[in-house]
Amino acid sequence: MSVEFPIESGESQTVEFKQSTGELKEAVADVCAFANCHGGTLLFGVKNNGTVVGQSVTEATLREVANTIVDNIDPQVYPSVERATVAGKAVIAVSVVPSPQKPHTAYGKPYQRVGSASKRMFRSEFERHLLARRPFWFDASVSDDATTQHLSAQKIRDFLRDARDKRNLGISLRTSVSETLRKLKLLTDAGLTNAAVLLFGKEPQWHLLCSEVRCARFSGKDVTESFIDMKVLRGSIINQVDDAERFVLNNIRRAAWVTPGQVARQERWEYPPEAIREAITNAIVHRDYRSPSNVQVRIFDDRLEVWNPGTLPPGLTPQMLMNKHESVPVNPLLAGMFFLIGYVEQWGTGTNKIVNLCRRNGNPDPEFEDTGNSVVVTFRLPPELISESVIELPEGLDDRELKVMEHVRRVGYITNSMCRQLMQVSDAAASKLLRKLREKGFLKIEGRGRATRYIAIPHGIVGERVGERVGERVGEKVGEKVGEKVDESGTE
Repeated sequence: MSVEFPIESGESQTVEFKQSTGELKEAVADVCAFANCHGGTLLFGVKNNGTVVGQSVTEATLREVANTIVDNIDPQVYPSVERATVAGKAVIAVSVVPSPQKPHTAYGKPYQRVGSASKRMFRSEFERHLLARRPFWFDASVSDDATTQHLSAQKIRDFLRDARDKRNLGISLRTSVSETLRKLKLLTDAGLTNAAVLLFGKEPQWHLLCSEVRCARFSGKDVTESFIDMKVLRGSIINQVDDAERFVLNNIRRAAWVTPGQVARQERWEYPPEAIREAITNAIVHRDYRSPSNVQVRIFDDRLEVWNPGTLPPGLTPQMLMNKHESVPVNPLLAGMFFLIGYVEQWGTGTNKIVNLCRRNGNPDPEFEDTGNSVVVTFRLPPELISESVIELPEGLDDRELKVMEHVRRVGYITNSMCRQLMQVSDAAASKLLRKLREKGFLKIEGRGRATRYIAIPHGIVGERVGERVGERVGEKVGEKVGEKVDESGTE
């Protein structure tokens, strides 16, 4: 990027120079002062007198600057931290907007901008800002650049139908888009709210990039392991709930438990799907949309985690989430909309529902953690779980075939794209390898088209694999009708 203003103007009410990131601690106070006043820009790599000396700029340096600011200003401020060029030299530009949450403190002390300097704020001024502060809700704030033209009328109609069915919402489908949004308090005289963009936007991420949901199935027990499956979910946050749940069900198992005193096996999901959906819904509805992080769903061999950017509201602790507690929605507009369509049943009961569902399914109690930047819900496997990934590797296979079957034994299935990544081969070569294993009778197809995947023919497999709908049996070609040819390409 190029800085738009001439540095010859020097430092001012909205401009601050720092020679290097060695002055990072002082810079945090300047960012705090900018946030408490009219905003501003701070440049690392420029002396106080305006001489451009440059600054080493790496991704690690940018992260360090951003994290130091976020970690030491309260309430948190999320400035733009970017590489810039001034007079042909690289610098770091930190841009801060005026904050609706002022007064902020840096290292426990409030600062304000006085001329070209950052000064300690007087107590009387600090208290005046506190009295003037009103609750800030991101979802109710007006979008910077979106209008009703950026919304999908079809998504709004679908919402109204669901809200009418679930909560008897009395807004007619014939009501205009603008009037509907006003009745839902998603459109004000000042403009369209962020909530409307997240719920009904044609492309919400064009306006709010951080509103993606990232889902990953790792091959082991740590994030350093390779991906087995990974998706970045975009679009409406309502659809994200359904898409994230679908991803989970495609990457967890139907497990078999043996209950003490009983001979028969009980087959259930290794994690309760309803509890996972509740955790995902909570994360999407209650996250801090000012944070640059995304909601994340991480699936490991021994656990499943749902990461929600933000922190718990003041007065609420992770331990309190295990029991009845007061509902403090971070995004009350979004929470209200999700309630209308039945995605949220009753405020303040979501975490209790998660706990009860885990206990009913035989899982250990979920773990709630506030890391300071995210709220994490961790689900653990039941102790009575019998691994269903027990497949005796057949004899007579070459090294490549054994590698594929070992993957199926550990994960439970393989797709064409997984095979390509695993073997580092072309699409055609992966298809040929999978077809050969089918012909030898070791694999069979489940699904069709883009949903095609290959599972082991049961020789010692316990339980069922994922993605099934009610009434389907493992091994059936989902959606296949008599006489239809199954798409074996597995193209994804």
